[in-house]
Amino acid sequence: MKHAPPAAPALGTRDGLSYALFMPDEEPDAGVLVLHGAGSSKESHFDFARGCRDDGMAALVYDARGHGRSSGAFGPGAIEDVLAMVALLSERSGSAPVALRGSSMGGWQAIHAAARAADPPCAVVAVCPAPEERLLWGIRTGELLRFRCDVRATEAMLSETDIYAAASLLGPATALFLLHARGDESIPYTVSEELHARASEPKRLLVLPGGHHRSLQHDLELQAESRRFIRAAARG
Repeated sequence: MKHAPPAAPALGTRDGLSYALFMPDEEPDAGVLVLHGAGSSKESHFDFARGCRDDGMAALVYDARGHGRSSGAFGPGAIEDVLAMVALLSERSGSAPVALRGSSMGGWQAIHAAARAADPPCAVVAVCPAPEERLLWGIRTGELLRFRCDVRATEAMLSETDIYAAASLLGPATALFLLHARGDESIPYTVSEELHARASEPKRLLVLPGGHHRSLQHDLELQAESRRFIRAAARG
């Protein structure tokens, strides 16, 4: 059986950041900014973005600096870049509430950006989020350096931020959904347990048996559950 290929997203660049925008046919009832992990790219999360579009939500996926087609190197401006992309998504999706969905390093960015936002997102979905100590270890050992990175400046930034403190600033305006694989070989699932303990309501923690660091990102059932969480938060 042949199937028509999915509609292509609108591609663009804003301040050197390469993005892909997925818009539903009707006015979106929510917008989702999708953040990839270290060494990945926006294309790796087109599946989740298409699901958002199919559910009537707008989705914007972009390459973090030092990744994909974006210019520059990853560094201290990473959180400000998230907030700039939130602004772009808000421009395109009108008055729809905006949520963040990040995986690994993208989860770290999402939680910090939500904590800093003047207009907090309605929800954050963090999949196996990476804490600062794990990112620092990966940069210092070279394990994570599969992308262009201002190493010295990034180390200084990571030494000054605290994802657990940021999580404690979320809620009640921002709902937090944490997903983690118990078998994650890169980031212990206890990281998400502690983040959940620090955050205020509304919040949810889902720790799945087995799996690995990337197994939850592309699980269709969990993607759908994440979208339902976002839609519920957007409706208030």
